[in-house]
Amino acid sequence: MRKTVFVVDDNDSNLLVAETALEKNHRVITMSSAARMFALLEKLRPDLILLDVKMPGMDGLEALRRLKANPLYDDIPVMFLTGVADTSTEAAHGFELGAVDFVTKPFSPPVLLNRIQIHLDIDELIRERTARLWKMKTGIVSVMAELVESRDSVTGGHVERTTRFIKILIDALLERDMHTSQINDWDVEMVISSSRLHDIGKIAVSDLILNKPGKLTAEEFDTIKLHTSEGERIIEQMAAETDEEAFFYNARIFAGFHHERWDGGGYPHGTKGAETPLQGRIMAIADVYDALISERPYKKAFSPEEAEHIIMDGAGKHFDPEIADVFYAVRQQFRSVGGEGA
Repeated sequence: MRKTVFVVDDNDSNLLVAETALEKNHRVITMSSAARMFALLEKLRPDLILLDVKMPGMDGLEALRRLKANPLYDDIPVMFLTGVADTSTEAAHGFELGAVDFVTKPFSPPVLLNRIQIHLDIDELIRERTARLWKMKTGIVSVMAELVESRDSVTGGHVERTTRFIKILIDALLERDMHTSQINDWDVEMVISSSRLHDIGKIAVSDLILNKPGKLTAEEFDTIKLHTSEGERIIEQMAAETDEEAFFYNARIFAGFHHERWDGGGYPHGTKGAETPLQGRIMAIADVYDALISERPYKKAFSPEEAEHIIMDGAGKHFDPEIADVFYAVRQQFRSVGGEGA
């Protein structure tokens, strides 16, 4: 597949030379200003950007700052086009800001094509390696989550269903422009994946309590409640051994806050309202809904209608009322996933 290259330069001759040099191998889109580039970025993401340094209005350095400040564009490789006399100073600033290379003007078409191909190949290798690492990491997390779930004979499929519920809620929040600024700061796929570890603290709970067929005593329930703080502790230990700070930060929130309540009556922290992180407030609904529709030795499964009524009755008490309203709006999607409940 041909790669897309943006060429941004206020000089028409430079645009023509670049387009002629690259069009046989790549899809080339030329534009005369950084402002036009940002307008097009909202509709089309390039594989590489060739960016002139000195342009009227927004220059190349400022455009690069804005690109690197936006998580939607910060991984697009940027090569600067610059005059010979300006190379040393601008190279220092450009590399500081994250440019991958410089090409001096007037440029040789074969040199330009070769330099671009090198960086596209490097970017492709990085993406492939990142994808492999991500697949390996999510595989390990899934195995760990399944290991925990296998000890709990009454919660089969719980991790997978709650993960899908969380995605439904996050997508619905974004569609309604709710908590958008916070969610846009997330790597959503990574956040959802990290939720799989929300019950990892159950590793520390005795099988006799975890799989008790009858109702738990008050003392046994207190022991079960410890899985939240124990999960935080385990995840903190895991984080200390890796450089996956963001992943384990979110995993720790899911583990430690999925049993908090909007009215402050939850555990282990007793947070109230928006004091509970958004991840915990989302998981609270996903977790309780799945528990309600799933059969347990001590109860029959509730119908989707009954579970929905219980969730909405708990809005403003157990659950964030705004997220509960969103849940109700997408309840049919929950039903389609929940039909696989235990």
